[in-house]
Amino acid sequence: MGAEIIVIGELNVDLVASGLHSEPKLGKEILAADFRIALGSASAIFACGAARLGHAITFISKVGVDDFGRFCLNALQQVDISTANVLQSQESTTGVTIVLSTREDRALVTCLGAIAELRYSEIQAPLFQGHRHLHLTSYFLQHALRPDFLAIIRQAKQNGLTVSFDPNSDPSQAWGNDIWRIFAEVDIVFLNEVEALAITQRAKLPDAVNILEKATVCLVVKLGSKGAIGAQNGEKILVPGFKVQAIDTTGAGDTFAAGFVHGRLLGRGMAECLLLGNAAGALSTRGPGGTAGQVDQATLDKFVRENVPADLQSFATQWPSLESEPEP
Repeated sequence: MGAEIIVIGELNVDLVASGLHSEPKLGKEILAADFRIALGSASAIFACGAARLGHAITFISKVGVDDFGRFCLNALQQVDISTANVLQSQESTTGVTIVLSTREDRALVTCLGAIAELRYSEIQAPLFQGHRHLHLTSYFLQHALRPDFLAIIRQAKQNGLTVSFDPNSDPSQAWGNDIWRIFAEVDIVFLNEVEALAITQRAKLPDAVNILEKATVCLVVKLGSKGAIGAQNGEKILVPGFKVQAIDTTGAGDTFAAGFVHGRLLGRGMAECLLLGNAAGALSTRGPGGTAGQVDQATLDKFVRENVPADLQSFATQWPSLESEPEP
């Protein structure tokens, strides 16, 4: 059986200092409860989460020929993700993200390296035959690939794939207008609350959601421990999150996306997809780094059975439908 999901994106190590009791400040030293090297990148964390939920993955990326690159390749192989399509650059180093994590949130510092160098011309065709879904992430970090995101999406859809897109944050905070063209062509857009407000330049989330839902087929806004909002076909629903003993929130949003796409590929409705995403993301915070806490389908289903009422609709609530602010 061939791969089911294709992921094209960045690949890096995370250097994770977790258990910080306060936010780091320049000129001051604080202590971490733990430190470790972990597989990083939104793309890889999503791919590992989906693989653990039983989906075969084709992963396309680029790393350097160095110790961090070998670490990334080995970590992917450990969850049965083939590295045959991960290119190795002799000219660049593997990307690195320094993660400073408290129980509530984290700060990230990234050195791009090979992340910025993957090009569309380096991706072997035919790409999409035999796959059902394409996931794209980290739009603003992949400098060489960014001009061809639309071409990749259109090629995937011509081959019958559904497409999800999680742009992640823009380090420059410029965002730009090109991202709206991508929203219009994909099947699912994942954003967190901060990104949704920044992209729409709105101060209130209902206003941002009302704008964004008109720009794409299916909008999902991740709210961390508060759950997630889904907007599709004029309906907006909120599914609350789960309380767990969180150790590290790194990558929880990407594991959420893996849980949501898992539900979509199983043919589940919006509320259940949000529920599976919330559960997958919450459980992933119980381990350090983005992948150590990820669970398999049996564990995910057991957690949901034990923590969600049989009537799922009573667990989900309608999201307030407010009028948007006048557009500039």
